Amino acid sequence: MNIAIVGGGIGGLATAIALLKHGFNVQVYERAQALLPIGAGLTLTPNGLNSIDAIHPGIVELLKKAGSQVKTLTLKRSTGETIALQQLTTMQQYGQPLLNIQWSRLQAILASVLPPDIINLNHRCIGFQQDENSVETHFENGKTVQSDLLIGADGINSIVRQKLIGDGSPLYAGRMSWRAVIQYPHELLSPESATLITAPDGKNIVLIDVGDGYTFWSAGALLTDDSVCQRATDTKARVLEIFAEWTEPVEAILKATPADDIVERPICDRTPLPRWSSGRVTLLADAAHPVVPSLGQGANSAFEDAYELAECLSSAPSIEAALEAYEHSRIPRLEAIYTQSAYEGKVSYKPESETRFREMMKPSQMNPDKFQEWLYSYKPA
Repeated sequence: MNIAIVGGGIGGLATAIALLKHGFNVQVYERAQALLPIGAGLTLTPNGLNSIDAIHPGIVELLKKAGSQVKTLTLKRSTGETIALQQLTTMQQYGQPLLNIQWSRLQAILASVLPPDIINLNHRCIGFQQDENSVETHFENGKTVQSDLLIGADGINSIVRQKLIGDGSPLYAGRMSWRAVIQYPHELLSPESATLITAPDGKNIVLIDVGDGYTFWSAGALLTDDSVCQRATDTKARVLEIFAEWTEPVEAILKATPADDIVERPICDRTPLPRWSSGRVTLLADAAHPVVPSLGQGANSAFEDAYELAECLSSAPSIEAALEAYEHSRIPRLEAIYTQSAYEGKVSYKPESETRFREMMKPSQMNPDKFQEWLYSYKPA
């Protein structure tokens, strides 16, 4: 089977690795002209690490060397007082750590596992046509690709999704985000730690060690307007104004971050779909089920998708049966993740967010009957 994947991000690359393992002919088409570093970090949780380990044993060890295993979480007020301190025990509970890593380092490690002729850069998808025998995918550069199956892994603003479903733009969640990765030594920043700082007016910022001496910071605030600044200098001035006079090292690290490195994005999601597939076309990761980042499950659920889709395609008698099995396996789980992500996202920006965060850090919240146990205990069959 010849399979085309639109999107060379984390979900697309992981899916290509999983499909190649089963002997499929795979090509990845990415709109960017190069796989360049971007100012973002992320956390890989046990369910995601279990999935990528099942896809390609050995990758997890590479990721652990490139990132940082967070062992402590500190909750603070914007004025500097420590509210709570938690020792994280995910390794003991689930057999995998909470692993913080730069997004670009994760992408590069996944790409390094693939043959060099698999990833086709400068291919922006503009549409597709399908019949009962094949799919034709069209690209802005004039190229047309024929395949037996098309997988849309092209993110929250997926072109494949729009051509397949046509449900319009993502839904703005009422919050704006800013993020960057920076090498910035500070006495209040330590390896293997994360610090969440909150204020009662709907503002939060998290500082996370992502390995190799780098710190990832991600800030969020309630804003009715979802428009982004057109100039990098305006973006930096905006975030400095919103988080002015916050406790150190917030102001210092924001000032030290080059304006061009700050990524400003509205936080969005989409209402869950009852189906992700039609004919010979299906969706994966943020193209299928984008959620707000309150649970940090974007990359992790993408790894789950990649494993499950490859397994279904390798064992089902037809593409139609494989995609039906894939949806049956994945959609109920992602609906639960969407619901919990939306809830946690809303409460974390309310005046009582401090109380909510404090409750989340209590050991009682780690009991097996809690949502986190269900989420992190996922292991590929």
